[in-house]
Amino acid sequence: MLRYKTTILVALLAGACIASAQTTKKAAAAPAKPAAKPAAAAKPGAASAKPGAAGARPGAAARPGAAGTAARPGGSTAGRPGAATTGARTGAPAAGGRPGATAGGAKPAARTPAGSKTAHAANGSSVRTRANGSRADVHDAKRGMDVHHGLNGSRRVSVEHADHSRVVAERGGRGYVQHPYGYHGHEYGHRTYYEHGRAYDRFYRGYSYHGAYVEMYSPSFYYGPAFYGWAYNPWAVPIAYPVAAWGWGATPWFGFYGGFFTPYPVYATPSLWLTDYLVSQSLAASYQAAADAQAQGQGQVQDQAPAPDAAPLSAAVKDQIAAEVQRQIALENSEAQASTTGAEQDPASSGIQRMLTDNVQHVFVVGKDLDLVDAAGNECAVSEGDALQLTGPAGANADAATLAVLASKGKKECPKGDTVSVAFADLQDMQNHMRETIDAGLGELQAKGGKGGLPAVPPSAAAPPKKAAFAMDAPPPDPAAATQINQSWGEADKAEQEVAGQVTPDAGQSAAPAPPPAPEAPPVNVDLGQTIDQVTAALGQPKSIVNLGTKKIYVFKDMKVTFKDGKVSDVQ
Repeated sequence: MLRYKTTILVALLAGACIASAQTTKKAAAAPAKPAAKPAAAAKPGAASAKPGAAGARPGAAARPGAAGTAARPGGSTAGRPGAATTGARTGAPAAGGRPGATAGGAKPAARTPAGSKTAHAANGSSVRTRANGSRADVHDAKRGMDVHHGLNGSRRVSVEHADHSRVVAERGGRGYVQHPYGYHGHEYGHRTYYEHGRAYDRFYRGYSYHGAYVEMYSPSFYYGPAFYGWAYNPWAVPIAYPVAAWGWGATPWFGFYGGFFTPYPVYATPSLWLTDYLVSQSLAASYQAAADAQAQGQGQVQDQAPAPDAAPLSAAVKDQIAAEVQRQIALENSEAQASTTGAEQDPASSGIQRMLTDNVQHVFVVGKDLDLVDAAGNECAVSEGDALQLTGPAGANADAATLAVLASKGKKECPKGDTVSVAFADLQDMQNHMRETIDAGLGELQAKGGKGGLPAVPPSAAAPPKKAAFAMDAPPPDPAAATQINQSWGEADKAEQEVAGQVTPDAGQSAAPAPPPAPEAPPVNVDLGQTIDQVTAALGQPKSIVNLGTKKIYVFKDMKVTFKDGKVSDVQ
């Protein structure tokens, strides 16, 4: 953690030098020193009541949530394909899930909604219905398939294969195919996303947190410190970047969400510009998915429109998002500099673990439709572009985080100020969405610098990004991703019919009574050649670690596992 703080401080000081070199007068503001915790960067725009006003400087005032925020704390997606798995993943189940369940699939909420009932079949399949009798979740044990029916009429299909490859299909024909692969003793997932006729890939590092297997976005490219410094610090002069420059005027999503999202009038910092980029990409993706679904007879676009009871993205909420954008830029700069020495991402600092323990009320922009449960046990939805904020650190034995709603589109969505429970895997997905989209926005800033009113990128910051080593070692994108996504969507219809006929209608049990005793856990196997991540996912964290250089001995309660070059070489 000390190295993380020091790296950020060095990066910000370097950024200040870059900013001063751009102008003959004193810089409008020097970068703030990081607070005691690396993520506690102050919100942009705090120096002025007007978002984006001149003189706004990151770090000049209190952290997000201090002034002008709600009383209660409260676009592109990513993916990748890959290669053969490096070993079985067993052990503690994900929050609310089954052993081996991973992020990205259709999972039960962190809390079970009041009044819901689950009926089981002899083969392990199940159907969960809501209090009104509507179907919420279907698990097909035979196919390894989960189907979730959203409150907003959406459907999400997830298939987990024996080799831990995964197919996820969503409304409108979008989704991804993921294949795992090992690199330096860690498990990565390579996804191929398919959306609106376009395929692209992303990478994720898997790790275990509080018994849940979660997947953290891993940038496949890193910029140089000069570019991150330029992207972090205020511009010398605030810029006007109208809707025409953004190119939104003729797009249907912009008018559709006009009452929910209003761009900043001017931009004093790149983080403000990136905030509008992040929100716009999220809303555009949501609208396109609804339009594609409507074209396929899967609902109406109008069903996704903001309602009269919507809580729009206010200037105060957007300032809080902008502060979070700054933190993520500083985090990525730290990762980029560490990568030059061969170091890989550390989930303890790059994932949600840090965000849940650094005493900062981090803000998240939702990247996919989710059904959540609030403190009263009521089920409500959030969708792409909504904003949530952590209310405090997660407990030592928690399997989910508590967040407050800052902005939502109304109707069946969680109202502003409501506190909701978000499973750790879904919370990591939200951070992933923000980082992925910020990365895309950084690429736009570098490519469009000096055009349309954007400040020019200084020569020292204009170098193209360099590819990360783990990405160079990855398998190629999956050319059959679109076919697999469509096949899974169609197969889900058959699966739902079969499972509905297998479950016992009167075997449903309310969520209120205590759950039945858990079945005896199956034996956990540790095999030669497995990675450290695979073993800790199965056995949990060790009692102690003996570090002998390339050889490490993990001491667990009932066994000792020896790793050589990151893979199991002996078990005692």
